[in-house]
Amino acid sequence: MPTPLMDHGSRAAASLLPSKAWLSLRPQGRRSRPRRFTHAISIVANAHNKPLVVVGSVNADLMLQVDRFPKPGETLSAKSMATSAGGKGANQAAAAASLGYPTYFLGQVGTDANAKMLRDSLQKCGVHLSYLREVEGPSGTAMIMVDPSGENIIMIVGGANQSSWNFSEEDRKLLRNAGAILLQREVPEEVNLEVAKLGSSAGVTVVLDCGGADADMNPELLKHLTIISPNESELANLTGMPTDGHDQVVAAARHVQEMGAGVVLAKLGTKGSMLIQKDEVLQQGVIKADKVVDTTGAGDCFTAAVAVAILEGKSYQEAMQFAGTSC
Repeated sequence: MPTPLMDHGSRAAASLLPSKAWLSLRPQGRRSRPRRFTHAISIVANAHNKPLVVVGSVNADLMLQVDRFPKPGETLSAKSMATSAGGKGANQAAAAASLGYPTYFLGQVGTDANAKMLRDSLQKCGVHLSYLREVEGPSGTAMIMVDPSGENIIMIVGGANQSSWNFSEEDRKLLRNAGAILLQREVPEEVNLEVAKLGSSAGVTVVLDCGGADADMNPELLKHLTIISPNESELANLTGMPTDGHDQVVAAARHVQEMGAGVVLAKLGTKGSMLIQKDEVLQQGVIKADKVVDTTGAGDCFTAAVAVAILEGKSYQEAMQFAGTSC
């Protein structure tokens, strides 16, 4: 069965296991108990077997299948509703673990009925949860409407994701000894900044997926990122520049690099992806499928797969190709 064409520019919050999105992933490499890692790294290409640490959000997703999206003031009936685990951080952790790579998730769930479902869903994907903590109040929640073409509209209530974060010394040790750290923008900006500073100071590759918030980004955060991964609209919002074509995307990416970021990995939807380094621009097309099932979580899957491929020693071009066929 062909892998669905997933929209790498999707702003998905969203489903931990989007419809058929994981059909092409390798079997999970699970362990009976979490391992501790004690050696720091300096170069990500040599970081094989060091864990990928995802710091970010986990949500209970209310998925509504609709014939079309409602207009302002209009009431429509949904064809079905399902509740599942999601959130950009959880999606990335699930994708990486499903690819067989040792993956830890550092995040927060609430004390509501959804918390157990969220834990169980991540655990079934092989994600190590010894650093997932519980905070008082509701877990993060997202309402997602999906139309027959696979397009989606998403609304998010931050819940535990937006509560106060306090990193223990064990948390910091895990981050310093990671092979790479994955971040998104569904947690407070100061959390991402603290983690990025800690990771970059330890020589750990830090990757930020720009999805999750439309607010301006702290310029200080950019200085601590090895790779920043926006879609076209996020890149435009970040720079105030157009991103409609190849040259415009490259120009906007160069501006982000001037602001302090390292490599820019642009997710371009049906046009594939582009990776802009200081002295080289790489492109990767999409793997087309007969039918688009659901774009929810596609960008999260792509970013996670790129990170896994880099940790396994692949070049940037190979990592982009690997991610394109894994999502």
